[in-house]
Amino acid sequence: MADLGRLVMRSGAPQLRLRLIAAVVLVLIGKLAAVISPVMLGEAINTLSAPGGAVVIGGGFVALALAFAGLRLLSACAPFARDAVFTAVSQSTMARAAVEGFGHAVSLSLDFHQSKQTGTLARVIERGARSTDFLIRSVVFNLGPTAVELLLAMGVMVVRLDWRFAATALLTVVIYAIVTFKITDWRLSHRRELNEADARAAGLSVDALINFETVKTFGAETRAVGAYGQALDTYVGAAVKANTSLSLLNGAQAVILNLGLAVMTVLAGMEVAAGTMQIGDVTMAILLLIGIYAPLNMLGFNYREIRQAFIDMEQLVALTNRSPDIIDAADAQALPPAAPQGARLEFRDVAFRHDARSQGLLDVSFVAEPGTTVALVGPSGAGKTTAVRLALRLIDPQAGAVLLDGVDLRQVRQSALRRAVALVPQDVALFNDTLRANIAFARPEASAADIQAAAEAAELGAFIEGLPEGLDTMVGERGLKLSGGERQRVGIARALLADPRLLILDEATSALDGRTEEAIQATLRKVRTGRTTLVVAHRLSTIVDADLIVVLRRGRVVEHGTHDSLLASAGEYAALWRRQTRQR
Repeated sequence: MADLGRLVMRSGAPQLRLRLIAAVVLVLIGKLAAVISPVMLGEAINTLSAPGGAVVIGGGFVALALAFAGLRLLSACAPFARDAVFTAVSQSTMARAAVEGFGHAVSLSLDFHQSKQTGTLARVIERGARSTDFLIRSVVFNLGPTAVELLLAMGVMVVRLDWRFAATALLTVVIYAIVTFKITDWRLSHRRELNEADARAAGLSVDALINFETVKTFGAETRAVGAYGQALDTYVGAAVKANTSLSLLNGAQAVILNLGLAVMTVLAGMEVAAGTMQIGDVTMAILLLIGIYAPLNMLGFNYREIRQAFIDMEQLVALTNRSPDIIDAADAQALPPAAPQGARLEFRDVAFRHDARSQGLLDVSFVAEPGTTVALVGPSGAGKTTAVRLALRLIDPQAGAVLLDGVDLRQVRQSALRRAVALVPQDVALFNDTLRANIAFARPEASAADIQAAAEAAELGAFIEGLPEGLDTMVGERGLKLSGGERQRVGIARALLADPRLLILDEATSALDGRTEEAIQATLRKVRTGRTTLVVAHRLSTIVDADLIVVLRRGRVVEHGTHDSLLASAGEYAALWRRQTRQR
């Protein structure tokens, strides 16, 4: 609750403190009116009794009846007014929780995101944000005010009736709460089974529909339907158990509440018979107890949902409390001004080992001089991708240093580094937006002419001209409406638009056909002017003109030099070259 309170205070809602005070005042007014209104009705009924048994309707009855109606109206309208006043706070709190959770999630390290399911992470943020609204409404505006109403009602009973009435009301509520909590705790396992069965059935159906082509080509329709049917049978069994236990809970609650009401009614009748109470007091006692019962009807639901909401909020708090692995140093600085030739990238005795691997990089050193092209080659698992991530500062070296223009990347502000470096990955992921928006993602303020020029440079001009909507064509989720080669060209256009001093190409032409690859390679050779290029390549034919080729094996630099010098040395690179040229 302390985390929730702090979140509310930084929600940024308009007139926050005024709205908080007004909401609390409206809650108290509503509960006070709900407790006083039965007293007014009881007094009104008492005024009807006259000597001799006659019923007389006088001004006092009318005034008290109107007071009763007015207080009932006030108690009914107070929650609506409270919601109108407080909605801005609850919604701002929910939005703030979502923004903080999302913002912190995107700041976390690459390793964290690689170990998390994207859908699960999104659900943690969504459920955690929504839980704030539910907790505020259930705990602050339901359970809390109900306890206040119970205390006020008991006070009225002690003063106006007898302590036994207050004791009956308290005992009824306590027994009701204990039984509700016990049965609800027991029902949680049933509810969990129901949710798991529902998730399994939904997962099977979605999986089969997404992979419809595979199901169809292997003639597995009957098998898929059978598995879905079995999952639904399990769901039906779980649903029966969950609904039966819910009926048991509702039945037990009804028995307890009506027994308490019966005891209260009998007590009131006995007091009237003894002459210590009037008829109107019986009505007062019954209405007071019914007023307490009304919010209790949802106690089981609220208790279960509050428990779940606290779990959801704890997961979000745990996420936001997780510290990013990559953060700006306290004295982080901007990079020095870019040189006309491009950046100078240096790996100086760099070592890094992943937790899930037996080996990583060890004592890797090389220098990419300004304006040059350096290629990293080697077999799978040699450490090429790790070197790229180090150059982007997605991870930090465990030993040694990576320097850009003479500055250790750990001393550079990440925002400055991101503006200086651009990556074209092997698998380019695009946003479900237009081609224009995806290219401009690298530089949102870019002009239409700059975007078009970047597209032309990436050999996308003819493709875009052939589209009915041109650059405004939607590419689909993750760009799946485009071919692999088209996605890579969009990635290249995006990187070129960023105009970086260091361009990193991680198998950037692997999905292209030979003709397009040759065109892109020619384009890349042209755009290397004024920037340094770091290339990761499996096809050695694409890097024969590199100024420096660094050969990695098992995380170590085993050779480095130009294409011709490495062939002449007849080492690891020459062996790779012979294998690839024989395969042609």
